[in-house]
Amino acid sequence: MAKGFKAPKMQNPMGMMGQIQKLQEQIQQVQEQLAEETVTATAGGGAVKITMTGNQNCRGVEIDPALLQDADVEMLQDLVLTAFNNALEASRNLAAERLGPLAGGLPF
Repeated sequence: MAKGFKAPKMQNPMGMMGQIQKLQEQIQQVQEQLAEETVTATAGGGAVKITMTGNQNCRGVEIDPALLQDADVEMLQDLVLTAFNNALEASRNLAAERLGPLAGGLPF
């Protein structure tokens, strides 16, 4: 061993296991909350609205009936896709916001 080298002190393994278990419980709790929280995204000035949970499950799709009068299928598909992707991004951001502080508490 090199002169002047000090090995890092080991934490109490049981204490670390307790911290990990507590962190797992907190993560589980946040994940359950995310399953209930929703985000909504729109496209086409609100003509298409997608509602999604914080754990990325689609809860609803609303299409303004006036949009269907034009019967432009490609435009409708684009609007649904845009709204869905925006809702998915908002849902991921919500999850990162809620889970981020817990990840910072990892004892590694």
